[in-house]
Parts: sequence; C-alpha cells; structure tokens
Amino acid sequence: MQTKTYVIGHVNPDTDSIASAMGYAWLLHERDGVDTVAARAGAINPQSAWVLKQLKLEAPVLLTDASPRFESVMQRLDSIHPDSQLGKAWTLASRTGGVAPVVGEDGKPYGIVNGFSLFRYFADTLGPRPGDTTVREMMSAPCKDAADTDVPKYPANGHIRDFLNRILRDEDDDYWVIDENGLYLGIARQRDILNPPRLKIILVDHNELSQAVQGADEVEIIEIIDHHRLGSMATQQPILFRNEPVGSTCTIVADCFFRHGVEMPRAIAGLMLAGVVSDTLNLTSPTTTTRDMEILKKLEELSQVNAREFTEKLFASGSLLTLKPAPQAITTDCKEYAEAGVKFSVAQIEEIGFEQFWKRKEEILGALENYRAGRAYLFSTLLVTDVTTQCSLLLVVGDEKFIRRIDHPRLEPGIYELRDVVSRKKQLLPYLTHCLREKEKGVKG
Repeated sequence: MQTKTYVIGHVNPDTDSIASAMGYAWLLHERDGVDTVAARAGAINPQSAWVLKQLKLEAPVLLTDASPRFESVMQRLDSIHPDSQLGKAWTLASRTGGVAPVVGEDGKPYGIVNGFSLFRYFADTLGPRPGDTTVREMMSAPCKDAADTDVPKYPANGHIRDFLNRILRDEDDDYWVIDENGLYLGIARQRDILNPPRLKIILVDHNELSQAVQGADEVEIIEIIDHHRLGSMATQQPILFRNEPVGSTCTIVADCFFRHGVEMPRAIAGLMLAGVVSDTLNLTSPTTTTRDMEILKKLEELSQVNAREFTEKLFASGSLLTLKPAPQAITTDCKEYAEAGVKFSVAQIEEIGFEQFWKRKEEILGALENYRAGRAYLFSTLLVTDVTTQCSLLLVVGDEKFIRRIDHPRLEPGIYELRDVVSRKKQLLPYLTHCLREKEKGVKG
C-alpha cells in the first residue's frame, strides 16, 4: 500500500501557501506518480477562497495536527460474539497472532480473549484438577467467560501523544480502537503504539517549526520548498531543501514545472499566478526578482489571465477589516519568530486604503495586545498595508523598551507610519530584529 505524502504550508496560510501546496502536490503526482495530498494547516482566508472559487478548485484538506493517531496503528481483526464457543476464539487467535476480539451485537467491544485471559480462565476454573479432556470440554464454554473485559479503549482519531502516559502505565499489550460512537474498529498493540508510523510531509512557504502544522516534530519531513530566511528546523535525515531568494514560493513551484517539462493545466497556472501576484503585490514588492517577472509572464500566457486586472480583483475580493472580528483579522496571516532568546509575532493585513482600519483602530490594538499577552510574546506587531499607495501602518504592543527603539513617525500611541514599506519578510522583519538588538544593547549598557 502506497503511503500518502502531504504537501502543506504554514499555519494561518496565505494565498502563496495554499497555491504552492496545491501546485507542488499536483506536480509530484503527475511527474513522479507520488500519492500526494495538498493540505492546509489553517482556515482559508477571503483572498484564497476567492481565487479557488474563480478557478473552480477545491480547497486543500485541513490538517491541523500531524502527530500519529490510533487509526494509523490499529489492525482490523475479525471478531466473534460473546456467546460463541471458546474454541472459535482459540481458532481466531491462532490466525491473528494471539488475539480474539469479542464484540457484541451492537458492534461495541465486549472483551478480548488472548493468552493471558485464557490462562487466567483455566486457572480459575480447573483449579487443582487440570487435564486434557477437561480443557477440551471447556472449549465449548462461551467466549464471554474467558474474555478480558477491562481492556482500555482509544478513539481512532485520537492523537497517541495525548494518551501516552496512560498507555505506559498500563499492563495491557492490546487495546481497542473505536469510532466516535464507541463501535469496534480494530485492535492496537502496545509495541506499535510506542513506535507509530510517521506522516510523510513536504513543507512549502516556510521552514520554521514555530510556523508549521502542530505535530510537525512527530512527522517525517522529506522536502522543503521556501523563499524565506532559514529557521532552526532539524530533520531526521538529509532532505531536498530548495530555498531561493524570490518573491513567491509559487515562482519556485512553477519553475519546477518548466524545468521538468510538465504540462501545466490552465487552472493550475492560474493558481500559480495568484500566488505570485499576492506575495509580490503584482511585482511591486521589494522582494520581487527578475525570475518572478519571467515566471509571471509565462503564467499569464498559460492561464490566459491578465495579472494586473486579476490583482485588482484579488485585493478587492475581501477586506479582513470589514469581514472579520478583530481577533481573527489580526491572526489570519500571522507568524511567530524567535530572536535573541525571545519570541514575538509579526502579522500583516493587506487592504485597499486605511479607511476601515481607522474605524476600528482601538479594537484592533486591543485584540493585538490580548493575542500577545496570551502567548507571552515580548511584543506583537501588525503591518496594515495599503496596496494602492504601497505604504503601511505598523501597530506595536508589548515591551516598552523595545517600542522606544522604533524610530518611524508615530501617528498615535502604538501606531507608526511606514512609507514605502510593504514586505514583512524583506523590510519589516529585519527592522524589528535590528530594534530588538538595539534594545538588548541598551539593557546591557
């Protein structure tokens, strides 16, 4: 049976993350015959939803936690009824490696007949009068008499790590795996639970564990495709790691199609185009490179989509500050970073004009502070970018000594004007890390 490989972007996925996951999963399936699944680690934002609707494409599957589940280690074994003869349990156990699941008429687990339960049953029943004839006669007894009815039950979709301490304390070797209605699905062995198969994952548009799907430290990462700074992620073995200084991960994915001569369907080309224009603000961001320009031109031809017109519709498709409650708006595109021993968050919202922001500034600032405090970050920032003027407003909450290092024009407490700043990756993040280092110098001095 071929193992599925999940291609997935970061939590709080943006259009580039969604598009690159879908595009690369399709490429690997067509080029190499890999059983790939495009996945997402969070909700679809309004822009991405609009893109998928325009292209008539289904959203990637939602994978919020990649750690192993009980369903990955269970075996679907035949079962017998509680009133079946014990001899049938003996026969079944000989085929299953020593386990006979006893399941009631209602489909719910009753008990398990195994070597230990049989030994206990014979010892209790035979007492000091053992004998072959007596044992043969006892095989006509009902299974329920010899079944262990105290076997723990675990949900098929439950994460093994959540029950690991309990399993390690148990003296059982076999466990029930049940569905959400408590019905029998299979049997899990302790040895398999303690060494479960790991999901195979390909990361796109990020390479830092703090931005990855929950449980990423329990999976087998086999490849990374990204265009951001290098993080601190470690892998169990050497992998293909393609990290390039371009404006969009979709630029890299589209280039893979072209390099390997794989024909790109019109819808996939449109998806790649959406990823490029959203991450580069249609080639106006300072992260834009010549390769982004070259790739976008090819994608326009293949998708038969005008990038400029598409970009205007894309950013007009949904204003987060109009459609979302403040706590959702500030975390739709938010990333966690770690520098100099501290953690902080950097979020971005792209709007057409600042009108909606000024109407909700106090609500947005309050939500940002609640988010920071709830995660004990040193500071949290939100970059609100006007895609028409290529300027941004920076909201900062948290450590006052850090905030005092910000030297951009302050419009109001916690709100700064950043002219010609539109890129979180290339402009804002380096500036924030510079301020953090200056703050640390001030503390030490």
